[in-house]
Amino acid sequence: MSVGEASAAPRVARIILSDFRSYTSLDLPVAGRLVALTGENGAGKTNLIEALSLFTAGRGLRRADLAEMARAGGDGGFAVSLALDGPSGDVRLGTGVERLPDGALSSRRCRIDGATVGSPAAFAEYIRVVWLTPALDAIFTGSAGDRRRFLDRLVLAIDARHGARVSAYERALRGRNRLLEDPRPDRAWLDGIEAEIASLGVDIARVRSDAVAKLAVLAAGERDDAAPFPFADLAIEGAVEAMLGDGDEAATERFRAALREARPRDAAAGRALIGPHTSDLKVRHGPKDVAAERASTGEQKALLVGIVLAHARLVAAASGLAPLVLLDEVAAHLDRRRRAALYDALSALGSQVFMTGADPQLFGELPSSAEIFMVRAGKIELYAREEHRS
Repeated sequence: MSVGEASAAPRVARIILSDFRSYTSLDLPVAGRLVALTGENGAGKTNLIEALSLFTAGRGLRRADLAEMARAGGDGGFAVSLALDGPSGDVRLGTGVERLPDGALSSRRCRIDGATVGSPAAFAEYIRVVWLTPALDAIFTGSAGDRRRFLDRLVLAIDARHGARVSAYERALRGRNRLLEDPRPDRAWLDGIEAEIASLGVDIARVRSDAVAKLAVLAAGERDDAAPFPFADLAIEGAVEAMLGDGDEAATERFRAALREARPRDAAAGRALIGPHTSDLKVRHGPKDVAAERASTGEQKALLVGIVLAHARLVAAASGLAPLVLLDEVAAHLDRRRRAALYDALSALGSQVFMTGADPQLFGELPSSAEIFMVRAGKIELYAREEHRS
């Protein structure tokens, strides 16, 4: 079953940018479900999909500071707006920052149909977003921290509150670290902050574990050793995750006791050495039954694509909304067979998909209903496919 058959499939119908990255202004109508952006490196393709990625909790696909997103030469502010054709009708979403009269930048502003909302988490009622970028190509060989951030991004697309939960946990950890710097810390304060850390930590471990388990079930349904995008076996390893089998209440008390016992060691280390902030996402190439880090570069890319496709199906099942899928330079390192298979899989998915690639020939296997745009120095126009076929 495709995502579109099981869920509502909102569609971005118009993208409006003002002083965002390389765009002084842009008003781009979009009609297709599959949308490709092509053009030379540095033309602004990734900038456009980064703008789309701001309509979810977090800092977008580049994880950049807001000030970095403003156009060089502008006043330091920027605005991004979407006209969304959603299940309950048309809706206008907007976000950005403004230059205040005193010269400072405002905090991030978020609006729905012109009304201010408290945070980007409010957009989750109308749109969900998943993405794959070249920065993730080394995820399997990188650090455990990189994989945790990748997993948290997967979870955030399902549960918009997850980011706030992780932020609160990290703040509590920093508070405990400061207390432990004192040779004679206040035990009552330590007890209180460790209770908060334990409660938040078990919540984080639980939602991560649930997401991984659900992804594993989806992958099991797609097990085909000959598939162009192999299924992945996923597991999360960590001390707190191992405690979850006894139930959340018991796990919280065990984690709290472990923190209390570890105070001397953590004080010496300057940080907590146990908790979901030390967990790791383990991935194996399903058909070959080998660790993902031992697979070839091409196999790792195919694994990532498979995970993103499974994640899109999971987001749709969990939220009732087929997510917007953003794929930055995803086709560049795929052979022609896998490119064709990718486009078939994306067509079946039912989501709206935005892809980037420097060479327009990479999109030759896209169906005729797809839209291809040529991006040149912050300007975008439809690409005449027929004129460029050999």
